[in-house]
Amino acid sequence: MQRHSSKLAVLIGMIVLLLIIAGCGNSSVSPGKGELVEPPKAGTGQGSQLPNGETAAPTAKATVYPLKVKDATGKEFVFDKAPARLVSISPSETETLFALGLGEQVYGVSDFCDYPAEALKKPKMGSIVKPNEEALLASNADLIVTGVSMKTPTVEQLRSLKLNVFKVEPKTVDDVLNNTLLFGQIFNKQEQAEKLVAEMKADRQKVTDAVKNLQPEQKKRVLLEFSPGWTVGKGEFMDELITLSGGINIYGEIPGYSQLNEEKVIAANPQIILYPSNLIDDKSKKTLDQIIKERSGWEKIDAVKNNRIVGVDKDWISRPGPRITQGLVDIAKGIYPELVK
Repeated sequence: MQRHSSKLAVLIGMIVLLLIIAGCGNSSVSPGKGELVEPPKAGTGQGSQLPNGETAAPTAKATVYPLKVKDATGKEFVFDKAPARLVSISPSETETLFALGLGEQVYGVSDFCDYPAEALKKPKMGSIVKPNEEALLASNADLIVTGVSMKTPTVEQLRSLKLNVFKVEPKTVDDVLNNTLLFGQIFNKQEQAEKLVAEMKADRQKVTDAVKNLQPEQKKRVLLEFSPGWTVGKGEFMDELITLSGGINIYGEIPGYSQLNEEKVIAANPQIILYPSNLIDDKSKKTLDQIIKERSGWEKIDAVKNNRIVGVDKDWISRPGPRITQGLVDIAKGIYPELVK
């Protein structure tokens, strides 16, 4: 009897030991709540070695939460997981969310979000400058994304209503690329974001390679009239599109957006005038190139004399989102059609 008891004790001890080993093998430590994850940790992307010597497929990058980031207003956000129910009240950011494969998670969009076509089917949240507060509250969104059109006081007003508003404010193409990668981290879409950014960088490289050998005297003087009577100067992404394309913006020394001074334009004598081809003036119901050609005194300008008034896609050049580098290619072709194909 004593011998049987001894064997039983040994067997029980072995079972307990095995359970302890198994428990240790499956244990994992989760990051503490509020831990700063900077930069966000991700899968290595390296394949693991299989017993037969072959390499397994690489693991997809995955954001490790909690993730701590700041938006353009300086507000700090801590995401314990990827936000699931989204609202975008900026056309550029709507395009980015859809491009990252998040379309099904976008509950609502601004009245001006019209691309891709699926965005038109989403409930409307009002203006990009001052959206409908009741609609936003009713959306029950985990995160509301906004962009360059909404000013910080409006963002703070929405936050006072307990709405979780994340603002970006890209001023350069690099800002657009970095915001895309940031969204990839926040929404656990890092691979999609990196692929999109690579495509956008390829567009930029195509343009910069095409114009890199231009001598200073070969560079064209350019006016970009993005809206009737309005142009853009330094510190804004549309100005950068001109300079990346090898052009000289005749308003490039004036910061921000400016109303046109017709005497200044005539004196600067642009060789190329760029305008949004898919824009109709609300007042005159004319296209912008018609308006330009009819202006008194502008017949003396080289661009008008030589019929170098070039239409570019309005949305591509004015929305700092995933199609901004298509706008760059469009502008470069308009200035140097012989160089950029």
